[in-house]
Amino acid sequence: MATTAQPEPAGPEARGAGPVDDPFADWDWEDPEGLEARTDAFTENLARCTSIDLVRPELPHTHQDFQELGATGIEFAAFRTRHPHGLGTDLVGLHTEAGGAAGGTRPGPVYRIDGTHLFTQLDITRPLPFADHSVDWVYAEHLIEHVPLGTAVHWLGEVRRILRPGGLLRLTTPDLARYIDGYLDGDQRFFRRHRRRLRTMRVGPPMPERRAFMLNQIFYHFGHRWIYDEAELRHVLDRAGYHEFAIERREFQIGARPDVAELDTAFRKDESIYLEAVAPGGPR
Repeated sequence: MATTAQPEPAGPEARGAGPVDDPFADWDWEDPEGLEARTDAFTENLARCTSIDLVRPELPHTHQDFQELGATGIEFAAFRTRHPHGLGTDLVGLHTEAGGAAGGTRPGPVYRIDGTHLFTQLDITRPLPFADHSVDWVYAEHLIEHVPLGTAVHWLGEVRRILRPGGLLRLTTPDLARYIDGYLDGDQRFFRRHRRRLRTMRVGPPMPERRAFMLNQIFYHFGHRWIYDEAELRHVLDRAGYHEFAIERREFQIGARPDVAELDTAFRKDESIYLEAVAPGGPR
């Protein structure tokens, strides 16, 4: 099972790219398979860019390679990382309007997207093609819920391997505990806020107000495969060998490295849990 970057749930005109046609026309909240097809089409729209320039014909492998590239860490499931020294990765390739072999990415090389963002095409279900202790940080926002549990454990083990001593992993994902609390809240305060946020972002028609629907959609929509609370995140980290890491729950845009924590996007704040794992052996 592979995964792709999950776009901000806003119409493409709000992102300054792509056609202005409503990608969510005829959206039916009660048809998860139909919604997944529409989300895939929207992701394809977001994968269009103005320019793709080859930076390096092969991936950086060692820490020195990353330094020479001007990168200190990796943001997974990101077409355009906002970190000035980040390498964005995604299973889906990027392409220009021109298309063709010269107008798209492929697995292997490193590209500069729109003159700014470093990007490489990568499949997290396979071993990461980087040396041990090669990066200072890894960031993944709303990625881990899109793969089966076993794939998540495999990927986390690979991340542990490539982190340098004192290196940071920051994970964000929908928090199952918030959804359970929302279901049990007779006033539906969290669910009301969540529905209002999606309407503000212009994601389709209003969500159904049924509590059972609000709980089911986090499991069955948007290509989700496994939903986590804090205990479940700690469980997969433990299975992936993070026994000696310092693991701490964090808040929105607060963390051990402000430059990494600032990658959190505000539109996901209401539903997310933030967890960091810091590798042993860093400076004291």
